Amino acid sequence: MPKIGIGLVGAGWMGATLLKRIVERDDTNVVCVFQRNRERAEAVLDSLDLDPALFTDDFDGFLKTEGLDAVFICSTNEAHGRQSIAALEAGKHVFCEKPCATSFDEFVKQIELERANPELITMVDYLMNFDTLEDEIQAMTRRGDFGTITQIQINYRHPINIAGDKVWKLAADRMGDAIGMGIIHSLSAMMNIMAAQDARPVRVYASNSNLHKREFEIPAVWNLHIEFDNGATGLCFGNVDQANGYDAYHNIHGTEGGLIFDSYLDRPQKIRFWSNLTTDGNWVYPLDPDRCRANGLNSHIWPESTTTPDSGDVMNHQTHQCVAHFVESIHSGIPSFLSFANSASVAEVGWAAQMSATLKQPVELPLDYSRASEFFSPTFS
Repeated sequence: MPKIGIGLVGAGWMGATLLKRIVERDDTNVVCVFQRNRERAEAVLDSLDLDPALFTDDFDGFLKTEGLDAVFICSTNEAHGRQSIAALEAGKHVFCEKPCATSFDEFVKQIELERANPELITMVDYLMNFDTLEDEIQAMTRRGDFGTITQIQINYRHPINIAGDKVWKLAADRMGDAIGMGIIHSLSAMMNIMAAQDARPVRVYASNSNLHKREFEIPAVWNLHIEFDNGATGLCFGNVDQANGYDAYHNIHGTEGGLIFDSYLDRPQKIRFWSNLTTDGNWVYPLDPDRCRANGLNSHIWPESTTTPDSGDVMNHQTHQCVAHFVESIHSGIPSFLSFANSASVAEVGWAAQMSATLKQPVELPLDYSRASEFFSPTFS
């Protein structure tokens, strides 16, 4: 299998982590690293035994690097859109950290370029989807363990690190919005669970709050109410400032079963589910083998290696899977389920939520792009 030439944009914490995952693979080759801070870039390259000559602070030159096939974009949020667009226009595959863009027009352009260049693979790194828990929930949904989902709640609440050079996250023009900073992870997980039973969002109502502990320039507290075309309701409570630890709470209720994942409980009790179809209506604790065996439910024991989206331990699990998924999509030529186009419905909910919170009224989905472009125009009032 030929090696894929990879270029990294942004050698911060996540960029350095993803670069480590790329170096660990046999089918990739790091050919360049773009970073504004030379000292930071050279420290990361040295830590991975990579040639410091891979560093550049010239983005246009970076895109012209010999052997460059794919670009990993891990820069600050406001740069994601323009940098991914430039990479696509240069004929490169694009892996983009969330949010895909903080400008609506750039979001639209990303989708247009992907559709105009079907040979290019794109992916937005909605990391939660690579936890074992999310895979299992989607499989259970497809099997019909829950019947028809009628209500689903997925939270994303944890304080954002603004220490030291991360203080830029306080600024509205650099951060984008709190939805893109993290809440969109839970929206992505919710959309993919509902898509597993062919349900699509049709309306969102959102509110937000400026009740901060720290001086964020954007509302850090969000509340979303999402209606689906099968009659189900989704709730998402997001918070990037006041959270007490890391909370990715899930609560799924369906006509035949349900599931609860509570981040704040100890591991054996974190996950429980029931199904009329597979557990005879009994609650099962799949991370507690002793309880499963005591109740004669051995077949529902989940492996000790099961990951959940509350640990924040991306160093040891999700980054392996997300990099592998992107690279394997390039090898196969099969678009990622998280491509700019395929994940557009997730971003649309985020854009619609911002509109709803401002207009104080529900916003219909699929999103009216003309209306949204006007709303997010700098001249809109």
